[in-house]
Amino acid sequence: MSRFWRLIPAGLLACLPLVSWADAAADRLARGKYLMDTVVACGNCHVQRGPQGEPLFERGLSGGFKFDLPPFTAYAANITPDVETGIGRWTDAQLTRAIREGLRPDGSLIGPPMPIEFYRHLSDADVAALVAYMRAQPPVANAVPKSVYRMPLPPSYGPPVKQVVAPPAKDQRRYGEYLVQIAHCMECHTPRDEKGQLVMSRLGAGGESFKGPWGVSVSRNLTPDPSGLKDWTDAQIAKTIRTGMRPDGQALKPPMGFGFYSQISDTDMAAIIVYLRSLKPQRPQKP
Repeated sequence: MSRFWRLIPAGLLACLPLVSWADAAADRLARGKYLMDTVVACGNCHVQRGPQGEPLFERGLSGGFKFDLPPFTAYAANITPDVETGIGRWTDAQLTRAIREGLRPDGSLIGPPMPIEFYRHLSDADVAALVAYMRAQPPVANAVPKSVYRMPLPPSYGPPVKQVVAPPAKDQRRYGEYLVQIAHCMECHTPRDEKGQLVMSRLGAGGESFKGPWGVSVSRNLTPDPSGLKDWTDAQIAKTIRTGMRPDGQALKPPMGFGFYSQISDTDMAAIIVYLRSLKPQRPQKP
């Protein structure tokens, strides 16, 4: 044993692994909270809402929000640890599979608007952090109606997800792409075909309509086209994402989750903007 280790009391030495584990668990929970409250913004769909669409934060992530679109009428699931109506009986592995592969423990497929195509990119560390955060929430009983799909669902969203590692933050474009993927921005800001499938060749072109208690909102073109973000400064893009106020003073409508995006870190926001500016410019096909 080295002289350094001999200087540490035996009782303290025995506690070191426990301290390390506790620190790692605390870091994981903090990361999960950050992702949940900002970039991934699960609460934008899964927080229960009132009759005017107002978020009922005291009801937590207990779901029930209705998405009524031509291809489907879907309801956000209860993702609190309630054992009867939520995820209380699910294992960590089952939760991870549901988030990244869209498969429930019974083998059934989770349909849109759950953005599985984008959540498949969640790193192992980040999905573990999200699962830890969901586990730490108070259970809320809320039975959610079953979603109805008027479009064919795929047999799967792809092969089982293997190991995923997030790009380094110093690679701004790649890290920004990762953040935009797990933030599922393109789930709303990419046009869909008549079967409800995303038209990936028109990534970020916007033009999709969303009906709700707020009326009808139309997703914006996020590409560096003159009809999109070309003439916007970085500061204007960041402010709009965080506050929901456009440079012309017009307020954005839901389902844009600006209430969650307000706390995105400066480092993450800068990477997101770098990625958006790298997209292929697209002209909108809808007004």
